[in-house]
Amino acid sequence: MVTGRTGIPCMIMRGGTSKGLYFLADDLPDDREERDELLLRIMGSPDDRQIDGLGGAHPLTSKVAVVSPRDDGSVDYLFLQVFVDQALVSDQQNCGNILAGVGPFAIERGLVAAGQDTTSVRITMANTGGVVAATVRTPGGEVRYDGDVAIAGVPGTAAPVVLDFQGTAGSTCGSLLPTGHVSEVIDGVTVTCVDNGMPVVVIPAAQLGVTGAESPAELENDAPLRRRLEALRLEAGRRMGLGDVSDTTVPKLTMVSPPRSGGACGTRTFIPHRCHTSIGVLGAASVAAALRLPGSAVDGIAELSDGPRVRVEHPTGYLDVEVELDGHDVTRTGVVRTARKLIDGTAYPR
Repeated sequence: MVTGRTGIPCMIMRGGTSKGLYFLADDLPDDREERDELLLRIMGSPDDRQIDGLGGAHPLTSKVAVVSPRDDGSVDYLFLQVFVDQALVSDQQNCGNILAGVGPFAIERGLVAAGQDTTSVRITMANTGGVVAATVRTPGGEVRYDGDVAIAGVPGTAAPVVLDFQGTAGSTCGSLLPTGHVSEVIDGVTVTCVDNGMPVVVIPAAQLGVTGAESPAELENDAPLRRRLEALRLEAGRRMGLGDVSDTTVPKLTMVSPPRSGGACGTRTFIPHRCHTSIGVLGAASVAAALRLPGSAVDGIAELSDGPRVRVEHPTGYLDVEVELDGHDVTRTGVVRTARKLIDGTAYPR
């Protein structure tokens, strides 16, 4: 049993625009309840400040990656969202930002042998069964974190981590359009329910009486809007085959508006009750797929280029994602992220 005296090996990494704790599966309890109870103690949940733990008092900084080797030389990645103010740990979604750190972590821990220039790490996302190939810079056989790639929402630059996803469509709900409709009306609002790696309800911002340019704080402080969004989310979750989603973190809700900074569209995303300061990787992949679907709720809002790249604007910048479709089938999803090791040591739970 892990105690405040023995501790547990842990690496803290920034992955994309999130921050989380990375563990080897063998270092955590096999029993799910014991594991979750331990992670709550390590994070300092439930507590709005997470003052007695390693959490950062926000859903974006209260995340966990559990990594284990597979017999074929690849790795499994289980993502866990640790709630800040509730004693809950959820495995009901992937996280594409924390995913960006899995390849470097697997190499650092010796699960995957490093190449002399770059290393491709094949990762199975245990939450959904999806597979991604992560290409990591490893000059001289060591992970390189410094580089010249900038991503919006993160200060400075770092080495790129190229993520090429396979089988993203329907990874959680079973199909790209889990309700069977390209668009539909929920509570008087036209939406598209889509799952291209993340279940998302895509909503034209104007239909909710907002411009889509409001700050996350403004939207969070709009109590009537939040109540309306949650009612919409609960019904969408039922229609998407997710059941009662009142205690889960999916589906997300993304409001889409015309672009303001040269991208394809503007977005504001609830995850599901806090307004994201940026946008998740897989959430952006789902939004991009909805933008490219003729007849979707947001068809005509975006300014799309001829190529596969879609620049999704968010409150702190943009995220470039590449999505290619053949009808209602997604043939490719790719993105460039960065990651950085922050600390490697021992976590001592309370």
